[in-house]
Amino acid sequence: MIQIIPSIIINDGKVIRLQQGDLSREKVYDKSPLDLAKNFEDHGIEEVHLVDLDGARRGEPINYHILEAITGHTNLKVDFTGGIHTDGDISKAYEYGAKYITAASVAVARKELFASWIISYGREKITLGADAMNEKIAIRGWQKSTDIDLFEHIEYFYSRGLKYVKTTDIARDGLMEGPSFDLYQKIIDKFPDICVLASGGVRNVDDIKRLNDMGVFAVIFGKAYYEGRIQLKELESYLVKV
Repeated sequence: MIQIIPSIIINDGKVIRLQQGDLSREKVYDKSPLDLAKNFEDHGIEEVHLVDLDGARRGEPINYHILEAITGHTNLKVDFTGGIHTDGDISKAYEYGAKYITAASVAVARKELFASWIISYGREKITLGADAMNEKIAIRGWQKSTDIDLFEHIEYFYSRGLKYVKTTDIARDGLMEGPSFDLYQKIIDKFPDICVLASGGVRNVDDIKRLNDMGVFAVIFGKAYYEGRIQLKELESYLVKV
């Protein structure tokens, strides 16, 4: 069954949502990251995707204190991402309680280093962030585009033991026009043993059901919840303990 993973995006210490990564279209939410995390946990959520957007743009993590607050006051497993470029960044993330890390820019700038992490930290702990616009990878909080083909990028690490890939179709992010189902199907067909974490465009529980039926490993969502289009109670059937 698909894993349900809400996202918490931090910019200037506040929880925000964007459209297509555009800070000029930023919307700030009034709840604190910790209050949100506690609410998720109270409803049976077990994992959150914590995005340090400040860190992604600077090139090094900034919001370790928010990671520490969430892991120190909840039992949530936190997938931490944003600006991770060195072994020191990973060690510090784990020190502050992260269960997993997702990295994107370093996998473009230092491919061999990221590939080595899959081995040294274990393929269960490392997720490749492979976000794309028109199937071309974008990095640094989506502010820098590249000519790197999404599928070639995934293939490089897949052949080196990668198990998890988080992919956002940037063109759909924050618009709530539906996930990029065709894109996720292509990834699943090409890499049948990979676990796909689908992010971007989720509108409602029906979208999550369709992703589940496709065989997507996990769904990461945010805006649909923050704007009341998804109620946590609606997700209970996906949160039942086996």
